[in-house]
Amino acid sequence: MHARVNGTEHPLPHDSRRTLLDWLREDLGLTGTKKGCDHGQCGACTVLVDGRRINSCLSLAQLHDGDAIETIEAIGSADALAPLQRAFVAHDGFQCGYCTPGQICSATALMSELAEGWASAVTEDIAAAPVVTRAELQERMSGNLCRCGAYSNIIAALEEVIAAEGPLRIDAEASA
Repeated sequence: MHARVNGTEHPLPHDSRRTLLDWLREDLGLTGTKKGCDHGQCGACTVLVDGRRINSCLSLAQLHDGDAIETIEAIGSADALAPLQRAFVAHDGFQCGYCTPGQICSATALMSELAEGWASAVTEDIAAAPVVTRAELQERMSGNLCRCGAYSNIIAALEEVIAAEGPLRIDAEASA
């Protein structure tokens, strides 16, 4: 049983009780993924599994045989930040930084979801109305909490990246 983590094949742990979060952090040394609440409520442990965001504290590692897992370590680097990371820095989308890895992993998935036209509680068909509102972004990021309250800065960072990468546009009136 193996999983591809950040592009490298790794054997999954033998202990069937080991969470994906603990395996990533303790066994693979990928400490960018944070343990926040350990109950799936805060989003600090968000990682991408086959492109979809999950709370790694709620998933057992052995369930990911054959999966492609991406952690914050796979999204940009200190020398070459990803567009979302640059926008987070430019808009001060972090304060203490504890939630930032989960926020960026979640935002990465959000960008794909928007591009693929996934529905949300705010917009039924984003492809039919390719205008993204602040409410849409807030809804899609609602699974990631920030104790410092940097939410408006995080949304501003997302708006910048969406505006730069298109084909969706930001509703300036609804975002003001």
